[in-house]
Amino acid sequence: MPDCASHESKQCEHRKLMRKARQQLKRNRKPKRVRDKSWTQYALDAYEELDIPTDKRIVPRGERRRRRAALAAIAEQFAAEEAMPEDSAEEGHRGVVVEISSGLYQVYSEDGSFICSVRGSLTAYDTGYTNVVAVGDEVFFSPVDSAQGVIERVQPRRTCLSRPDVFYPHLRQVIVANVDQLLIVFSLREPAIWFELIDRYLIAAACHGLKPVICVNKIDLASGEKEYRQAMQPYLTLGYEVLFTSAATGQGVNELRATLQDRGTVLAGLSGVGKSSLLNAVQPGLQLKTRVVGDRTHEGRHTTAQVSLLRLEVGGYVVDTPGIREFGLWDVSPEELAAYFPEISARAPDCRFPGCSHIHEPGCAVRAAVRQGEIAPSRYDSYVKIHG
Repeated sequence: MPDCASHESKQCEHRKLMRKARQQLKRNRKPKRVRDKSWTQYALDAYEELDIPTDKRIVPRGERRRRRAALAAIAEQFAAEEAMPEDSAEEGHRGVVVEISSGLYQVYSEDGSFICSVRGSLTAYDTGYTNVVAVGDEVFFSPVDSAQGVIERVQPRRTCLSRPDVFYPHLRQVIVANVDQLLIVFSLREPAIWFELIDRYLIAAACHGLKPVICVNKIDLASGEKEYRQAMQPYLTLGYEVLFTSAATGQGVNELRATLQDRGTVLAGLSGVGKSSLLNAVQPGLQLKTRVVGDRTHEGRHTTAQVSLLRLEVGGYVVDTPGIREFGLWDVSPEELAAYFPEISARAPDCRFPGCSHIHEPGCAVRAAVRQGEIAPSRYDSYVKIHG
């Protein structure tokens, strides 16, 4: 018979070795980076000693060439499609994609609503997009019966809101196509303002040719008008359109309805800021689902599960999107970033060195302007975080 004491000793020794191996693995594991949404804890002097990481959060040069090659492929494909005579298009109907779910596309046309699949040949094009069809796309489709069809071709997009794909960063994920303006919705509290995300959306709007509109919701949680206007003063000074609303009290809803009227608008922002609640206030018949913010985290929880296009009684339509916690920029290089911050680009010529990054170089006129209160610290903090 085996010696029990010896067997237990071997098991104990084995457990110790396994525990030691797990501890070693934990020590070698790279710590997870936590996104900081607050700028108030940083003093400007902290950037003097900032060690800029080598991996840029915006596009390095090699990756940028790769992405622009993908854009050239898209332009070539669209040019070929536009040269095609209208009556030579696949026989079928023309419609607009209003919702996508589980690989099926709901298309509205003059003949009604159809649930469509996509012709397999469409996925063969190297278009630079991970999704060939997006909400808002104008498409040609062939009806199979009174309720189903097959999408044959996607018309060239007038505009689109996109971001780098999570798994294939050289490709783009189109969030919505053919809209006129981007409504950036965030709340004063619960969840708190995240200025960097607002500035990322403003850059995306400029890149994609969309009119940006900032909407501050939940102003009923503020101590007074002075609080929320002071928070948005940098954007008001720069001339951005800013709306102040409360879905709970109805304040500002009429102004929001007028902004949406007769336009195609995509709503973007964190979960819990009240996008669905605002749309319900603008048009109560929509009856969109809403959820309260978590008591422990004070952050939103996903209510809108997918991108969907909603027609408005006042004219136009809105595209409601799920809350987005990360929004990467697809084709902005570090050297070009300052151009998307008007207050920074206006002072850049006064810097001591040409090509100044405005982060660590001596004689930087931009950092001097921040110290003197001429540039909002929150905006400068966004610039630094997006840059590197």
